[in-house]
Amino acid sequence: MHTTALIDEIRAQVRAWRARGETVAFVPTMGNLHAGHIHLVNEARKRADHVVASIFVNPMQFGKNEDLDAYPRTLADDQAALTAAGCELLFTPTPEIIYPKGLDAQTFVEVPGISDVLCGASRPGHFRGVATIVLKLFNIVQPDVALFGRKDFQQLLVIRTMVEDLSLPLEIVGIDTVREASGLAMSSRNGYLTADEKQRAAALKRALDQLASDIQAGMSVAQACTKANDSLRQAGFTPDYMEVRSARTLAEATDADRELVVLAAAQLGKARLIDNLCFNR
Repeated sequence: MHTTALIDEIRAQVRAWRARGETVAFVPTMGNLHAGHIHLVNEARKRADHVVASIFVNPMQFGKNEDLDAYPRTLADDQAALTAAGCELLFTPTPEIIYPKGLDAQTFVEVPGISDVLCGASRPGHFRGVATIVLKLFNIVQPDVALFGRKDFQQLLVIRTMVEDLSLPLEIVGIDTVREASGLAMSSRNGYLTADEKQRAAALKRALDQLASDIQAGMSVAQACTKANDSLRQAGFTPDYMEVRSARTLAEATDADRELVVLAAAQLGKARLIDNLCFNR
């Protein structure tokens, strides 16, 4: 695997592949890779001739009091894991390369509506940062297909909407969440959890499962969400949101909606954990 921080090197290699009629899959990450990321790379290999990954801790998507400085950087371990998974090219730019004029002078991309609810309401500007960096990476790598985990369900919809609205010539593929044996969704931020908190963190997935079952059994959405939040508090969480939405549009669910998704975010110790579950009513 070749690692470079230079945009020109990425473009030169992709041009060489394209000249041979070969396809490119892309897996953008912020590093500190876990089995979920490697699963994305494995799935990417099934969909294209070559796999490109990126590692960039994007300052534009972090708020003022968030964990930008503390976010784990584990480049050597990440390189070894990506190499073993069959990734051929790794892009590791610095903020100065991505935002040479600084964040305040950077052109940005904003997807209206779905960027302002749920995590967007709790983290103002977050999805502006996500959309901007993802579009910039797409323009640098120019992949045929890009893969994202469904754990970040709202992020996936933001990116799909951006790609559709801006007529970008690539396919976006969502990959099912990889979970630990307890049911906890794999996340780089799980590393913030103590051993005791990690055991209790599995209550988040159980709450989602129970909420879906309750709604399917006829309980109202409001009652089911209240019950789920109560169970999280009993496990030591501080809930941020627990909401049932249309799985297609992320609009608030109506009685007519059958394809639903419950999305949750909650604080446990130093970790802000998110998860979701799609289900039919």
